[in-house]
Amino acid sequence: MINQDRKYLIINVSEIHKINFEEILETSPDTLRKSKDQTKTFVKWDENIPSFYNDLTTKEGPYTYSEIMEILSTPEWTSSTP
Repeated sequence: MINQDRKYLIINVSEIHKINFEEILETSPDTLRKSKDQTKTFVKWDENIPSFYNDLTTKEGPYTYSEIMEILSTPEWTSSTP
């Protein structure tokens, strides 16, 4: 079941070092999904906006589950090869 309050934030991979993984649902840089060109990634959380949010300069969002699913289905994030 998807948490309807869950939020998603897209950032450039150059800012991964700013992430406090204790505040989000991903556990390490290795668990982050990246865009096809490897320049963007996203994080998700269920409650309060993470404290590192204001330190990010490339943030897009936050998005809801339905919004992020629409974004992740675009060619930027999904391979066109079946």
